[in-house]
Amino acid sequence: MMSLGSLIAKARKDAGLSLEALASKTNIRVTVLREIEGDNFKNCGGETYARGHVRNIAAVLKADPQEFIRVYEEEQGEEVRTMQQLLVENSVMREPREERRVSWKILVMISVISLMVVGIAQVVISNTNTGNVVIAAPTNSATPSAWLTPSAQPSDQNSFSSGKGVEVRVNAVRAKSWLFVSDAVGRTLFSGQVSLGTEKVFTADSQINLKVGNAGGVDLAVNGKKVAAIGANGAVVSVSYGVDS
Repeated sequence: MMSLGSLIAKARKDAGLSLEALASKTNIRVTVLREIEGDNFKNCGGETYARGHVRNIAAVLKADPQEFIRVYEEEQGEEVRTMQQLLVENSVMREPREERRVSWKILVMISVISLMVVGIAQVVISNTNTGNVVIAAPTNSATPSAWLTPSAQPSDQNSFSSGKGVEVRVNAVRAKSWLFVSDAVGRTLFSGQVSLGTEKVFTADSQINLKVGNAGGVDLAVNGKKVAAIGANGAVVSVSYGVDS
């Protein structure tokens, strides 16, 4: 009985193909094909790849791949194979490919880009925190005025100042309200919510601008004098007060 290598060599010659031509059609190196025809399968890359080469060669030479595999099994001996190998041999799975390695250049590029993103994020956060959102520092000048109700006691952070020419007190006596306060040059003294029963005191050199989100919920006092209601409940009102207000 002819060996598998002899069968392959005979089938190749009957097909009129040289080793080089068979290598071109099967993508198997000439040296490996020559060893296979000599019944040497050590350089095929293992049992799974050896069987794959045998099937590939049989298909190109129009031979019976099952017969080639049968002879291979008889000559090389059966070994315990993994489920993955059996699936590959029966064309259920593809042969495992060599794991791709990431180029060091790509890794360096990813690292540089990551550092740039982190740096930009830090700059943005820094600019946000150090911008003109709250320029004025809290002062200790806040004291309850005569028009405060008993529940409207000032909090520890209820006074903001960028000067001393004009003073405005905002007292949320009836409902909470959103409030935005700035001075004459556009510096933001406060932006946020004034809780029910809370008083905020603002001072500036020449002018204080307020935008009140619930005008009917708050009372105002300017330069020590209570002013008339600036709007109804739920009304958004903008007002400005100066040194002579």
